[in-house]
Amino acid sequence: MTDTLSYAQAQDHADPLAGWREQFSWPRTQDGDRKIYLCGNSLGLQSQAAAAATRQALSSWAKLAVEGHFSGEAPWLSYHKRAAPALARLIGSHEDEVVAMNTLTINLNLMLLGFYRPTAKQWKVLIEADAFPSDRYAVQSQLQLHGYDPDDGIVQWHSSVDGLEIGQLESLLRAHDDIALILLPGVQYLSGEVLDMQAISTLARDHDIPLGLDLAHAIGNVPMSMHDWQVDFAVFCTYKYLNGGPGAVGGAYVHRRHHGSDTPRLHGWWGNAESTRFRMARQFDPAPGVDVWQQSNPPILGLAPVVGALSLFDDIGIEALRAKSIALTGYLRARLMQDLPDHVHILTPAAAQRQGCQLSLEINHPTRSGREVFNALEAAGVVCDWREPNVIRVAPAPMYNSYTDVWHFVDRLTKALAPT
Repeated sequence: MTDTLSYAQAQDHADPLAGWREQFSWPRTQDGDRKIYLCGNSLGLQSQAAAAATRQALSSWAKLAVEGHFSGEAPWLSYHKRAAPALARLIGSHEDEVVAMNTLTINLNLMLLGFYRPTAKQWKVLIEADAFPSDRYAVQSQLQLHGYDPDDGIVQWHSSVDGLEIGQLESLLRAHDDIALILLPGVQYLSGEVLDMQAISTLARDHDIPLGLDLAHAIGNVPMSMHDWQVDFAVFCTYKYLNGGPGAVGGAYVHRRHHGSDTPRLHGWWGNAESTRFRMARQFDPAPGVDVWQQSNPPILGLAPVVGALSLFDDIGIEALRAKSIALTGYLRARLMQDLPDHVHILTPAAAQRQGCQLSLEINHPTRSGREVFNALEAAGVVCDWREPNVIRVAPAPMYNSYTDVWHFVDRLTKALAPT
């Protein structure tokens, strides 16, 4: 019986990734029990590897002080390069196309400055109607910087009952010949839908429109091929599925075809070539690849846990994580549909290729609101998250979550919905 605790425990026993769970620190209840943590879509748990890398960076600071820029186990001058190989494998790019720098929205604004190049004929930006607010704000501000009214300058791709349909996007692009840039998520933050990034990139190229992707909910969640798909640029954070820590250093990707081009960008000291950086020359000497987009030296204590956390992805591999994610989130979906079909509506598309770790749930109950159910889960030691107006997001992260976690979540959700 798949609805029994013993079934979930047996699945965990057979799980080849089960041992990685013990590499993480877990929030605890007042009784000292591990909470049921299903919130990796918002903030991943702290790993031993992330903590060790942070301690190493602190130790270098203590022992070497300023000499830590050039000496020690991991010199700070080129510290950002320690993240590039793993990031490149996760997004499917070359190492010179991805860089760890800044945070997500800073990177987005830097990319928009370069890739949003309006003309008298093409000046609008296409986004999805339920875009994460930060992305919408960034686009609005870019339009305003160029003298446009955001209300006129944004074309919106609306979701249907079946999600964000490629056919509708194609119709929008045919209907609007005034679009200068497309900005979309890899995974929609509210519904958890995985977009067909390859098909979107093909459409963008067919219409000769630059494409940028926000990979905040995609990186570390689903395999990608940014370079082969020929996506122009992308940005991401590292504190969700990458487990890099709260507010950790984010990253950006720029396809090789834009390297050395006339794409506008803002220059800073760390975008100067490392070989000539300390000559303090008046003439800017661009760093190769995407490194030229850097502005200043990275905060080492904000990047160290990212470097540590990324080492786990290299040890496990995104394909193995994706395989477990499909099974684990599939188990969650099956249990919800079997046990709570009348009171829980799953917003996330059902097809495996259109969902990542996260399922987004709407509560339909005659006497309890979604917020009341969420509060009951919280009181029962479950950590997920709430998004207005009526969405509970639940994300079993395959690196550290288990089938037993999912079983306990469904059990406590059932109790939260039971008559009193």
